Amino acid sequence: MKKLTLATALIATTASFVALNANAYQAEVGGNYSYLDPDRGDSISQFGVNGKYYFEPVQTKDSPLAEAAFLNRSSNVNAAIDYGDNDGTKNSQYGVGAEYFVPNSDFYIGGNISRSEYKIDRANIDTKTTHYNAEVGYLPAPGLLVAVGAQGYDTKHGGDGVDPTLRAKYVTNIGGNDINVEARGVFGDDENKQYYIGGDYYFDKTLSFGADYSKDKSVDQDQWGIKAKKFINTNLSVDGRLGFGDDYNTYTVGANYRF
Repeated sequence: MKKLTLATALIATTASFVALNANAYQAEVGGNYSYLDPDRGDSISQFGVNGKYYFEPVQTKDSPLAEAAFLNRSSNVNAAIDYGDNDGTKNSQYGVGAEYFVPNSDFYIGGNISRSEYKIDRANIDTKTTHYNAEVGYLPAPGLLVAVGAQGYDTKHGGDGVDPTLRAKYVTNIGGNDINVEARGVFGDDENKQYYIGGDYYFDKTLSFGADYSKDKSVDQDQWGIKAKKFINTNLSVDGRLGFGDDYNTYTVGANYRF
């Protein structure tokens, strides 16, 4: 009888553990294709891959699947590569980063470093720039992050600089549906200021539609975008974005897998 009781307890414990982790994931990988269509110059196709590893399994619980890691305050390391080279015009970026939510506190630390390469053979243009940023943040309420930091760049055979940044992200529920709102600003000299604002509306935990706007005074460009993301199941998602600007348009599709 005691053996039967012990076996029953072990089975129940195992079943509870499996149920708890059925929708958990600890890594995700993705790929995307982007078509950049500028008003002047050649169009560029870009292919990208990205990955993220979380220090602890991420529980999806009742969160929108796209926001589970943020709402779980899941620390991670990440990397991304975007490669484009068409008819002698190269536009590529690659970088690594990390996010750390300090345990048993409401503090956050994040940063990344990346390299961009832009080259046009026939125009004898060859620019390589290193970008880096670091920030510290605080989560004053569930689903809300406010972070301050610095963003810098160093262009080979060119200029360099560092500017302060301010970022906020808020995920909450309104009227029974979840929303995500994000904003970021880079506050340097007038010619180096950058702004971004975006949001997503979740029709359910698997489907979202959103819009965004960005402006970069360093290159005197801005763009509006509309986007959507759908989780086919808890592990596989597809997404897309259409971007429209005075100087260039972009069209992007992607897919992501969690495990």
